[in-house]
Amino acid sequence: MNTAAHAPAAHYRGRLAPSPTGYLHIGHALTFHAAWQRARDANGTLVMRMEDLDAERSRGVYAKAAYEDLRWLGIDWHEGPDIGGPFAPYAQSQRGDFYRSALRKLAAGGFIYPCRCSRKDLVSALSAPHEGADPDDEPIYPGTCRTAVHAAGPSEKLAREDSSGPMNLRFRVPDGEAMEFIDGNLGPQCFVAGVDFGDFLVWRRDGEPSYQLACVVDDAAMQIREVVRGRDLLKSTARQILLNRALGYADPAWFHCSLVTDAGGKRLAKRHDALSIRALREQGLTPEEVLSDRTQLFIQK
Repeated sequence: MNTAAHAPAAHYRGRLAPSPTGYLHIGHALTFHAAWQRARDANGTLVMRMEDLDAERSRGVYAKAAYEDLRWLGIDWHEGPDIGGPFAPYAQSQRGDFYRSALRKLAAGGFIYPCRCSRKDLVSALSAPHEGADPDDEPIYPGTCRTAVHAAGPSEKLAREDSSGPMNLRFRVPDGEAMEFIDGNLGPQCFVAGVDFGDFLVWRRDGEPSYQLACVVDDAAMQIREVVRGRDLLKSTARQILLNRALGYADPAWFHCSLVTDAGGKRLAKRHDALSIRALREQGLTPEEVLSDRTQLFIQK
């Protein structure tokens, strides 16, 4: 259980973690600005990490636009793919060795097992849940492969194999355990393993880690002390606490921002091109207008 409400007292390290699969929108602007402001107020360090594991959808033009749009908003950072730093590389597509090392540790500890179930939920595991194919989060896994492999003791075998081999791997959650934490913005949170979320994917058969594993490994390696992101990732925090525990990592503090919605009450996604930072810039809005409550006027149009 993690009950920390604030970032640790040691030097503050926060991060920006855009995915270059589309242009950033107003919701990204407000969340990333909150991360920047919290790092600035703490006189800390802000890290830019490009989460470009989705090779099919990631584009260099979107990464370039993210840098430009965020700097236009007045957001800057101290480390990142474009400027370097002590924890390089800062692009996830270049950090495969880190993820494979963590996977071997999970296998040796008996935390994961192979899964050969449907591909539908496997596609969404490559990205953060709000960017994936399933808009409501990774579905609760029914445990089909969990029971089949338990008696065979697959973890020792997985630990010996090349972790980039052709298999999907799931993390076995402790059913019934309440994962509790205090969010710095939204207060006490609780998600029950096996009820609110099930065994989740950590590795895909195509040799790529899931969002959950890559995020945890990179936050630990880059010494991130507070994670600022949207509230649609609250449930991911419960999963990531389990991964931190299994890998021996300390939990960062958590701060989840409210989401920006359109006129129909749906959260913004990268398909809302008219509400991208780039489109609003072209309409003549100023950074102050994009970051102010006046953006709601444009969202309702």
